[in-house]
Amino acid sequence: MELNDADFALIEALADGLEMVSCPYAVLGARVGLSEEETIGRIESLIAGGVIRRFGVVVQHHRLGLCANGMSVWDIPDADVADVGQRMGAFPFVTLCYRRPRCLPDWPYNLFAMVHGSERQIVLAQVDQLVSELGLATVRHDVLFSRRQFKQRGARYAHKLEAAQ
Repeated sequence: MELNDADFALIEALADGLEMVSCPYAVLGARVGLSEEETIGRIESLIAGGVIRRFGVVVQHHRLGLCANGMSVWDIPDADVADVGQRMGAFPFVTLCYRRPRCLPDWPYNLFAMVHGSERQIVLAQVDQLVSELGLATVRHDVLFSRRQFKQRGARYAHKLEAAQ
């Protein structure tokens, strides 16, 4: 995909994220001299062209009052992990759910589901709800709570863009 100066400016501006306003693409576009429609169209083209591979939300949980963040880890039978992961990920309090290979013998877990809450007891109750509603009472699992918050931000493309110009 051939990129022009407007594409490079838009990608750079996207690295700072979208503003929490009613028309975020209009604000983003104004920063780089594009209309809202042009901005949306260019972003769609950049995604379709594989320049932007991931377009999503970075939630800053602490700013929302969600300070008890627990990664629940599960030892799900391999034959069931895709189904359980789909069902687990559908719960509104599970913010991400993904499969990873086990690292035996020390790490038997193959399904990870992030649960956020304002207090540890809330997170643990939500994990208990997953156990109950998904029939996981006999499945080995644990909850690993965050001890500190790392800087959260979107992708940075500047060094790749400079090389492409």
